[in-house]
Amino acid sequence: MNVAETIRAVRGLRAAHRPVLFDIVLAAAATFVEVGLLFNDGTRPAPLPIAATVLTGAVLLARRRFGVAVTAATVAAAAAVTAAGYSPGGAPAVVALWSLAETRDRRVSLAVLAPVAVLLQADAVCSPPVSIGAWTLGAYMQTRRRYVRAVEERAATLEHEREQLDLIAAQRERGAIARELHDIVAHSVTVMLIGVRGARDVLETEPRVAARTLEQVETSAEQSLAELRRILVLLRERHPAETRPQPSLADLDDLVAGYRSAGLPVRLEIAGEPLDLPGGVELSAYRIVEEALTNALKHAGATRVAVRLHYGGTELEVRVHDDGTGPGGPGPGGHGLVGMRERVALLGGELEAGRAPGGGFRVAARLPIGERA
Repeated sequence: MNVAETIRAVRGLRAAHRPVLFDIVLAAAATFVEVGLLFNDGTRPAPLPIAATVLTGAVLLARRRFGVAVTAATVAAAAAVTAAGYSPGGAPAVVALWSLAETRDRRVSLAVLAPVAVLLQADAVCSPPVSIGAWTLGAYMQTRRRYVRAVEERAATLEHEREQLDLIAAQRERGAIARELHDIVAHSVTVMLIGVRGARDVLETEPRVAARTLEQVETSAEQSLAELRRILVLLRERHPAETRPQPSLADLDDLVAGYRSAGLPVRLEIAGEPLDLPGGVELSAYRIVEEALTNALKHAGATRVAVRLHYGGTELEVRVHDDGTGPGGPGPGGHGLVGMRERVALLGGELEAGRAPGGGFRVAARLPIGERA
């Protein structure tokens, strides 16, 4: 998980688990102060002012969601207690005003500050200086929180940009390595081809020379394979290269069975006479079907998918058609269709992908396989 995702996760956790205990303690403390002030003059207050004060403290628990309403309720309660002949301290109003300045837009809290300071200017606690001080503290905390959030977002943006630059640099380096790989393999194959032709020419007349030549070809092949594996380890970020063979069209039944078990009904149809195809064509056809089925399962919401392979004289046609109502292509950040196009373009073929006229999503690829005898 990168820095941006971590920050979002922490924020989500913090928003989902608000400091309820702190809110309860704060409301209880304000209520306790307010009730204590009612008893300050040595007389026993009536039950109604006490009930109003306790209710006002309970209302403070909703200050985060209903800041303006809670502030108005606390001020109204203080005014009612004053009208009953008592001298309230206005502690709940102070807390509500502070919370309003911390959580709401600055213009809203400023609009509330003036009437609160005027209405409660004679109270023991909520005098104008105290009201202004509470508002100032809340405004400062809001500004501080916004500053911290901006710093976190900036750090996340810089981290994302750094990751993108590292990715671009890595891709450039892999491109250079791929070109080197092409040169090494092309040279080795050329040397082996010349050696094999030479051995074939002298196989009957000079078998010893042919044998030595073939030994040299074998040695060259082993060295090339070792070099190829070293470069592949680098290209695969230092993970050991797999020695198992790449999938082919012979593995399509297993692929389709896997998607069926995942809940995607897939019908596989093969037309024409299956031919021995170059490894690159088989692998590309397999990957195209695999990517199309993945998109149908994850993004299209399909209930039926048809996969059709048609062996022609000079090309292999691959069609995947689903009845989904979703986008059909890869989701945000996906590169499946781009990979398909690159594979098909590398083989000199054609690819069509998009919404089908009759509904659903269709992928159609034509891969040249060369003239067949």
